[in-house]
Amino acid sequence: MSKGYWIVRVSVRNAENYPSYLAAAKPAFEKFDARFLVRGGQFEAPEGNPRERNVVVEFKDFDTAKACYQSPEYQAARQIRMANANADFLIVEGA
Repeated sequence: MSKGYWIVRVSVRNAENYPSYLAAAKPAFEKFDARFLVRGGQFEAPEGNPRERNVVVEFKDFDTAKACYQSPEYQAARQIRMANANADFLIVEGA
């Protein structure tokens, strides 16, 4: 079974309040056994329109990745993220 991933590119608008999103999202990440493969760090963007923060989160499968995003726990955290950052968010199935 292929794993599922979140690929998220983020531009934080309010760095002071952004940690509250991470704290609010933690229960969803724990509930769905999220594994962070990339969380920030140095990057180059030879093409396209980059954002300053890049995140890749691994889940046991595509359905679990979708379920985490759709969960009440993550949707509550999402509201905080949207108030403090702009993001491009993909849920993809692994190879």
